[in-house]
Amino acid sequence: MFRTVLIANRGEIALRVARTCKEMGLRTVAVYSTEDSDTPVVWTADEAVHIGPGPAARSYLSIPAIMEAALRTGADAIHPGYGFLSEDHDFAEVCESSGIALVGTPASVLASLSDKSSARAIMADAGLPLLPGSVCRVDTVAEAKQIADRIGYPVIIKAVAGGGGRGMRIVDEPGGFHRAYRDTRAAARAVFGDSGVYVERYLPSARHVEVQVLGDRHGNVIHVGERDCSVQRRHQKIIEESPAPRLPAEVAARIRDAAVHGARAAGYVGAGTFEFVVDADTCEFYFMEVNCRIQVEHPVTEMVSGLDLVREQITIADGSPLSLAQDDVVLTGCAIECRVNAEDPGNGFRPAPGVLEEFRVPAGPFVRVDTHGFAGCRVTPSYDSLLAKAIVWAPDRPRAIARMTRALDEFRVTGPGVHTTVGFLRDVITNPVFGRAEHDTTFAERLLAGRDIA
Repeated sequence: MFRTVLIANRGEIALRVARTCKEMGLRTVAVYSTEDSDTPVVWTADEAVHIGPGPAARSYLSIPAIMEAALRTGADAIHPGYGFLSEDHDFAEVCESSGIALVGTPASVLASLSDKSSARAIMADAGLPLLPGSVCRVDTVAEAKQIADRIGYPVIIKAVAGGGGRGMRIVDEPGGFHRAYRDTRAAARAVFGDSGVYVERYLPSARHVEVQVLGDRHGNVIHVGERDCSVQRRHQKIIEESPAPRLPAEVAARIRDAAVHGARAAGYVGAGTFEFVVDADTCEFYFMEVNCRIQVEHPVTEMVSGLDLVREQITIADGSPLSLAQDDVVLTGCAIECRVNAEDPGNGFRPAPGVLEEFRVPAGPFVRVDTHGFAGCRVTPSYDSLLAKAIVWAPDRPRAIARMTRALDEFRVTGPGVHTTVGFLRDVITNPVFGRAEHDTTFAERLLAGRDIA
């Protein structure tokens, strides 16, 4: 087993990884930017290394800075968390060439799956269903428009290197296609450094369902159930739950089997998520993409399965076989996660950072809060606005909703200029449409706009 794990991330995920490492008896190294010098993971880790100024490009995204910190502290493994370098195959290659284990997916697999068009091609060859559209990237507007006209509108143009809800445009009619294509390519080049895009049919009434998979270096692959991530704003998830509600059992089983089959076809290693879009009317499902990392929403899977997914990641990276077989996975009850962001829902979810004067989080039976916040901390505008994740478990969905409602009521977050999404999350959780599990990916934004919600 490894001796020292460097955590190449910040915020709640860095602290969450550090806690599992400590339970496993592993020495931890935190890295931090100038803006994060006074944060819980810095206090918690056995050693902390300053890696640069506030901008992520000069700190958390700096491969030389991360590797220098790892070599200096004798780290024999690096956990990248999510975001930042977690799906960067160049970083994975540098780790491999340096003899430092990456607690994640090998570079060769990352290279094929982090490009969404390449991932689509692999899954198409494996027989997974895809929405009509281009399997691979399309490099000219004429070719892309021809595909869109053939499959019918609305369509969605997606960046092959996109993620986090960024790098996509929905086109409702042919007249808007040329501009949307150019804008998506320009945004993809600016944000991801790759202007490649692909086109697929857009489902206006859809659910977002994903499957947690684990694969080891010995060819073993299992799933740990599915999660519903349909409550979104600007194509970014804000509420997730497991199991997916109101999804027929046979459909859920087919989606889980498809994810495992796709993971085997790709030679997947590590913890990952296979994401699908589900037609809300027909329950037909289609492969979307693979996230080759731990997900923000992984706690809901941990709550229904009793597994520590970060521990599983570490043992897989160390070369050990999976600790359990598929028949050993037992999923019970219902878990829901709400992402509390420092944002103003009434102002288009605009980030609302500042100094927290008061920061109290919920507690009580079967309530978990993953956070890096504390009274007196400064929520910086330099990074993602995620402040905390509230996760609850209950024997069934109605009681999980009641528990989450109570938990959200217990949040107290105040400070000059600080806004959070707590109130909006409560509005979603208590809405009858959510209670009946009749929501889709447009629900949250329709609720905010006061449209068609009953």
